[in-house]
Amino acid sequence: MVTPLDVFSGFSVSDIPAAKAFYGDTLGLDITEGPMGNLDLALPSGSHVFIYPKANHEPATYTILNLVVDDIDAAVDDLNTKGVKTDIYDDPNLPTDEKGVLRGKAANRGPDIAWFLDPSGNILSVLQD
Repeated sequence: MVTPLDVFSGFSVSDIPAAKAFYGDTLGLDITEGPMGNLDLALPSGSHVFIYPKANHEPATYTILNLVVDDIDAAVDDLNTKGVKTDIYDDPNLPTDEKGVLRGKAANRGPDIAWFLDPSGNILSVLQD
């Protein structure tokens, strides 16, 4: 049986300096440079995410990080002000409003959530339970 001392996830990006600026400056997360040309993203829960460069990076086709927020509208407004587009889906199965927010709470379909992309095209979200 495996007995891990710690567990962390990771994902690739095409441009480490752009990722550092996006996750640190745009999203305001705690990000530091790692010893192997990677980035270490410290999450509010105390966990860490390993972000590594990949020359032939292909964006994830799923949500790699979900940022839980107190106020979805304020978070979306802040992202939009910083040039981050939150209306990335045009899908009848994901009916979003003009801000790109799927209002799941009102429809009893889960949280209110808005998706957006990092500079490498990976999908992230802000959500309010």
